[in-house]
Amino acid sequence: MLCDICKQNVATVHLTQMVEGKTKKVDLCEACSKEKGVDDPTGFSLADLLLGLGAAQEMAQAAAGTDLKCPACGFTQADFKKTGRLGCADCYTTFAEGLEGLLKSMHKGTKHIGKIPQQLQQHKDCAEKLDRLQKQLEKAISDEDFEQAAVLRDEIKHAREGLDSPAAGQTP
Repeated sequence: MLCDICKQNVATVHLTQMVEGKTKKVDLCEACSKEKGVDDPTGFSLADLLLGLGAAQEMAQAAAGTDLKCPACGFTQADFKKTGRLGCADCYTTFAEGLEGLLKSMHKGTKHIGKIPQQLQQHKDCAEKLDRLQKQLEKAISDEDFEQAAVLRDEIKHAREGLDSPAAGQTP
């Protein structure tokens, strides 16, 4: 495989990057990779590669003139630029201003939402249904609609059985 830049030498350095869901590959020879700073830590930023060109500079500009250092682990912005990683959980707070723009460009937002296990979601839905039925029962009693109250009482009993069953996420 030939180098993508010079088209003459054999490619020995292979870089892969995902951009907008598409894979982009760059194959470089030893000379071109050195020229582009891929193997020189001062000229190449792993953060730039991972987060997109200029990402590490954006973080550095956000804290222009400040030499921020994480109080918990001692990690600096230069360390982030070299490794593309943060040192600890406190780094997110320390470097929050610079990271916000990077995270927005990489993800849908800046807050992790995650997923809920299916059994827990079913348990939560059942509990919400139980609360809603309980409010309807109270309203039916206050309106003296005792026939509706009896129906709701039976539904509540059935919902409580579902909430207490192992299938709803509870252990026996």
